[in-house]
Amino acid sequence: MSSLVKEDLAKRLFGPRRQRLHEFIEVEGAGAQRYYLCAAVTTSKEVEICMVKHWRVNREEKYEIVEKWFLKDLEMIDGKEADTDNPYFDMHFHKIYNMEAYSCASKYTFARTLSNLNAMYLKKDLKIVNFDDTYLNDDSIWSSSNRDCLVVMRMCFYASNLLCLSLCPLS
Repeated sequence: MSSLVKEDLAKRLFGPRRQRLHEFIEVEGAGAQRYYLCAAVTTSKEVEICMVKHWRVNREEKYEIVEKWFLKDLEMIDGKEADTDNPYFDMHFHKIYNMEAYSCASKYTFARTLSNLNAMYLKKDLKIVNFDDTYLNDDSIWSSSNRDCLVVMRMCFYASNLLCLSLCPLS
């Protein structure tokens, strides 16, 4: 489903603006509309982060950019708590924007995307705090193109290790 939404966003919203959509995540919003946090690259190689409102009118999908920022203005991404599985994070621009992603995995996906886009286009010192570095690094054994599965896979690995350890007899 998310690949269909990404394709539709790219075609209807970002394509006409001559931008390339790299990633999007669903974030909590009010009412019946859905909201997506998107990262796109312009033709002038600027990285835009935007909040997109999504709604349906007579079976037709509608998208509208309701807020827009540039990656160059992003000072910090704060994942709130690296030790807990929570979808909350803050983006620090000229003011702090509180976000709630659809899941913890999507929060990490978006932070990883911004980190990668920063490395490709800006090469500035982007502060990413209160995230587990293991899940952010592409050189990690856990990184793959499956993105959202990374955190779940790692949690399953830890859970199976805990189960094995709990079954071991103590001498």
